[in-house]
Amino acid sequence: MSFYSDLEKAVEDADLVIEAVPEVVKIKTEFYEKLGSAAPAKTIFATNSSTLLPSQFAEATGRPEKFLALHFANEIWTNNTAEVMGHPGTEKNVFEDLLKFAEAIGMVALPLYKEQPGYILNSLLVPFLEAGQMLLVNDVSDAHTIDKTWMIATGAPKGPFAILDIVGITTAYNISNAKAEATGSPEFAKLASMLKTEFIDKGKLGRETGEGFYTYPNPAYEDPDFLK
Repeated sequence: MSFYSDLEKAVEDADLVIEAVPEVVKIKTEFYEKLGSAAPAKTIFATNSSTLLPSQFAEATGRPEKFLALHFANEIWTNNTAEVMGHPGTEKNVFEDLLKFAEAIGMVALPLYKEQPGYILNSLLVPFLEAGQMLLVNDVSDAHTIDKTWMIATGAPKGPFAILDIVGITTAYNISNAKAEATGSPEFAKLASMLKTEFIDKGKLGRETGEGFYTYPNPAYEDPDFLK
């Protein structure tokens, strides 16, 4: 594994570049404009965006026919899904090559034949996480009680807030803030504000910083007494 701070050096002979920059359209667009100039013509570009569509950035890449999405679940060492999703301009052979690549690295390759915000996984997961967050931000209940309810009632190993700590609260903020700006929703604006002031501004970004809705390395939801 090699690390570079120079983009041109990093991609000078790359066959595939997988992008995982923040879920902010402006940041991704600017990155692809730079990447398109730096990478050789052979390089395939894949976005790991959680909710945004490849077609939103295809032209910025300078090679829309070699651009698509390759989305991994969190904790891929156990949840080894790889969703492959093109846009209308993605070449079929590029799509097929990414499916083969996903299998070669030990993933279960999951083809999507039409663009869908959130793919399969996040089309199911994001509304679930948002429902939990809305219960919290509207003062219906606290995060731990919401998680406990879900875990006991469904047998799930984690509730929405434990999952959010894994995803990262910055990502949750970026998604809610983008929805607030796009739709004018006061609920999403309130949620984004809460995530920023109560968590991000206090350095509580989730498991990566040791604290989010839970504290780590021994979060309360792993305690056998949590479900009592």
